[in-house]
Amino acid sequence: MQTAIPFMQLRGGSSKGLFFKAEDLPTDENERNRCLLLAMEGTTEGDPRQIDGLGGATSLTSKVAIVSKSITPEAGCRPADLDYLFVQVVVGKGKVSTTQTCGNILAGIVPFAIESGMIEATHPVTAARINIINTGGICEVVVQTPNGQIETKGNAKVDGVPGTAAPIICNYLETVGSTCGALLPTGHAKDVIEGVEATCIDNGMPIVIMRASDFGLVGNENKEVLEANEPLRQQIENIRLKAGHLMNLGDVKDQTIPKMCLVSPPEKGGVVNTRMFIPHVVHEAIGVLAAVSVATACVVPDTVCQGVMSEQNSSLIVHRSSLSIEHPSGEFTVNLEYEFIDSQIVIHKSGVIRTARLLSKGELFVP
Repeated sequence: MQTAIPFMQLRGGSSKGLFFKAEDLPTDENERNRCLLLAMEGTTEGDPRQIDGLGGATSLTSKVAIVSKSITPEAGCRPADLDYLFVQVVVGKGKVSTTQTCGNILAGIVPFAIESGMIEATHPVTAARINIINTGGICEVVVQTPNGQIETKGNAKVDGVPGTAAPIICNYLETVGSTCGALLPTGHAKDVIEGVEATCIDNGMPIVIMRASDFGLVGNENKEVLEANEPLRQQIENIRLKAGHLMNLGDVKDQTIPKMCLVSPPEKGGVVNTRMFIPHVVHEAIGVLAAVSVATACVVPDTVCQGVMSEQNSSLIVHRSSLSIEHPSGEFTVNLEYEFIDSQIVIHKSGVIRTARLLSKGELFVP
């Protein structure tokens, strides 16, 4: 006997995942996680091929969004329209993680909410404020909906995704220190961890940024070369474990954060070039909030990014900056609004452009 559960599958940015209404999943967390593992991998024991489930056998295609109408906030809190819980299925490990969020999948939340009747589309755009349950941040998302219909065609290009589509504007609010408690959770723009200079930062995604050159790398190495370098991966993991404690995350051995980022001088006109470990495999591009955190490190004085940034952008002090973050599949542009108050940077808004598309909907079946 199998259980049928309504679902949709959407591509959001350069990821794709399964989207559920919270009311359609078990309320018990353990039972809910069991259902998600069965949906994605077909087993609770872990299968890296995910052959008996709907997953795509990579971390970028093993993602889940659980969405509900937002509960009326308490006095003093920012109102939101939708609550979004992100769940990462850890490929082949028989477990899930909710310690982080995903900005790519977030781009699909409003389209999902419209398609499922949770909110009503308006002309010419539909805007909704999303409460990111994992981290507590708020994101204002604007979707193109001419005549109350979701627009899929457009000129917005997301590197790592074929073709173009209608732009989805994501303005992140209140993401600074959302997981670690502070933008610079160690209290410093640079720390030395295991003999390597690093910047620990959290503007929506906790990451540790290090210079590729400090590991004997150029910084343009591809995913296969980096993942085949076992001494490099072990060195980065040792740094990650120590950084976890410094960033108020505790023991991160079994967590997917912090992400680890190697930076190098840009090669295609961007601000900085990146290679992101998430945390044990190399990202084929870069995550949305990881890009936001890297871009933020580019405007914070004295971070490790300052020595490798392109010369024309190495002394950004304006209150609005558009920063192109290079990655293996192309580039990711982040728009930051910020100011310096008493020599301390204050981030007001972090904006990105994504695209999304509904791929399928119906019922999935779990044993």
